[in-house]
Amino acid sequence: MERIYLDNAATTSLDPAVLDAMMPYLTAHFGNPSSIYSYGRESRMAIEMARKSVAKILNAHPAEIFFTSGGTESSNTAITAAVRDLGCKHIISSVIEHHATTHTVEYLYQNGEAALSYVKLLPDGHIDLDNLEHILAESDEKCLVTLMHANNEIGNMLDIHAVGKLCKQYNAIFHSDTVQTVGHFPFDLRKTPIHFITGAGHKFHGPKGVGLLYINENVKIKPFLHGGSQERNMRAGTENLYGIIGFGKALELATANYEADSVYISGLKTYMKEQLQQHIKGVEFNGDTLGKSLYAVLSASFPKSEKSEMILFNMDIHNICASGGSACTSGADQGSHVIRAINNNPNQVTVRFSFSKHNNKGEIDTVVEKLKELI
Repeated sequence: MERIYLDNAATTSLDPAVLDAMMPYLTAHFGNPSSIYSYGRESRMAIEMARKSVAKILNAHPAEIFFTSGGTESSNTAITAAVRDLGCKHIISSVIEHHATTHTVEYLYQNGEAALSYVKLLPDGHIDLDNLEHILAESDEKCLVTLMHANNEIGNMLDIHAVGKLCKQYNAIFHSDTVQTVGHFPFDLRKTPIHFITGAGHKFHGPKGVGLLYINENVKIKPFLHGGSQERNMRAGTENLYGIIGFGKALELATANYEADSVYISGLKTYMKEQLQQHIKGVEFNGDTLGKSLYAVLSASFPKSEKSEMILFNMDIHNICASGGSACTSGADQGSHVIRAINNNPNQVTVRFSFSKHNNKGEIDTVVEKLKELI
């Protein structure tokens, strides 16, 4: 049986056109971008072309775009810099952030570098904006607000313009983990009141190990990694040349095909939700499923039983890839901190299905049939 891959929020397959764009830089054009001879200058030029392309797509300035090793490094850099360089002594976050954010803010808090508040969640998993304003208004210290644009487990999307406006009003720094939305939604950073956003190439059919950090031009921070003048003195270390080329190409393709792909993938999500409701008794969905939500993520909770407790394992045996909460917690099965926060029902087993342009309705029918047996 063919493998059915429904875990695209964890990682996506590399687009063949992206590999083609990367290939020359893995073979012939291997010069170090920091070398001054023509061989190095060619590599430098390719990186700057990718930077320009990414900036244009996000409607930012090329000088605001920094390439990193991924979303985790980008979030660590932004959050740490906000506290150490921008004077934010009070961090406001949520309990359903990705661990790249949660673990960073907890580290800074435990290290005595900043106070930490968690904003309340509404029953559907959205951020309570009134509570956010209340915390901002009450704070004596300069605040850093770090809230993700779209949740990687339940798909809920934040209104970043509304949050950005609040941050502006209270002179707070705003960082958003946009790893699940860069490459999936259009951005206009010129018109978005935000200081930092992040991206990861492997979430939109680009390579792993390359990411993006947007730093608004009005913000001046110090490097997180020291040791060289790469990335305009902001990130030491030889550039991931072919990764950066791949990131640029993947973002171009994702943007060019956004209209058609988003409608198609959104249709798959809706179809799967309907099929599960029709065929599986007691199925429930987490988050604002068909509202303000990622079109590629569907989080379903099934009634717990002897059979369903082993559901991920059994799906794997049948060549179906999905995840329990997020891939980042699947090794140690402690369940998902996100699901615990919004749906603390011990009698349910949660599975996240996430789709890409490569999935089809036939695969969903197969998965629903299998789930009927497994539950």
